[in-house]
Amino acid sequence: MQSTSIIQKNNKQVAIWLLVGIGMMIIQVLLGGITRLTGSGLSITEWKPIMGAIPPLNEQQWLEAFYKYKQIPQYQYINTHFTLSDFKFIFFWEWFHRLWARLIGVVFFIPFIWFVYKKKINRNMVKPLLILFLLGGLQGLVGWIMVASGLQDLVYVSHIRLAIHFILALSLLCYTAWVALHLLVPKNQYVYNTSLRKITITIMVILVIQLIYGAFMAGLKAATTAATWPTINGEWFPSTLTSYGNQHYRGFQIIINHPLVVQFIHRSIGYVLAVIILFGYYQAKKIKNQSLLLNKIYVLPLGMVLLQIILGITTVLYSANSTALLYLGIAHQFVAMILLLVCVCILHIIRSPKRIM
Repeated sequence: MQSTSIIQKNNKQVAIWLLVGIGMMIIQVLLGGITRLTGSGLSITEWKPIMGAIPPLNEQQWLEAFYKYKQIPQYQYINTHFTLSDFKFIFFWEWFHRLWARLIGVVFFIPFIWFVYKKKINRNMVKPLLILFLLGGLQGLVGWIMVASGLQDLVYVSHIRLAIHFILALSLLCYTAWVALHLLVPKNQYVYNTSLRKITITIMVILVIQLIYGAFMAGLKAATTAATWPTINGEWFPSTLTSYGNQHYRGFQIIINHPLVVQFIHRSIGYVLAVIILFGYYQAKKIKNQSLLLNKIYVLPLGMVLLQIILGITTVLYSANSTALLYLGIAHQFVAMILLLVCVCILHIIRSPKRIM
């Protein structure tokens, strides 16, 4: 049997590998955000998992790729003014997004084989890591299905499909983080408190809903429909719920398709989230515990949610400027992911008392 020190060393190596993967996944999600905000997602009309890693290498290949792009609705209805240079710009972001996904697969697969060969992964870790690979494969498949749907009759990928793709990416990110934390965080850092755990779970549920609406915001380009704050085009609540422009909405469509309503919900959830995080922070301060890790990180969500609100407001106010929207939108997305990962870490540390053996 392996000694405790060897097991700890192996766990640390595996955890570092997973943390590198987490860093790459964060970059991948940000590349997805750039791809969406630059309208690049439909620029590559084919899915070639292996050969697709090679971009056009000469003028003739570029013209062929551009010709294929000209056959889809996005070009025919939105981008008829595009030159080959314009096409190369949007092609780059979608290509880089796909290439980075392939690199993530390589970074996860090759070290996994090496760790198994060197017997650095114990039996208990095999199943979680296989689930991780399955989630990664599913994410790639959903990504292509999402793009393929936009090549037929849509000028942009559906914001609902975009949200599904985004949440699956975050699920993979959180699952990987959870597995890494299991290897890194010693049990003496756990805190057993039911009420604080419930508060943390509530925060995460609300945060996930907020992230879904963030994807709706990006997909519907909802920020540009009301570049004002604190009101929405002079109103505290959208006065017209059944229509916007030439679009008409009924029932459930109002809260998922109406740009102004989506922006109103996204703003409101942000304020609610800030209040609940503040409440959780004060509840955590009341608890006397020996977890230095929890004491250090529980203040982070409070500062980050305030930063998120500021970034959200600034993104809306400057949404008419495409360059500002890109930079601020990506910063907003980045802080949201870090906030989610911090909450995952907190949830991992806080356990229910019934788990004490």
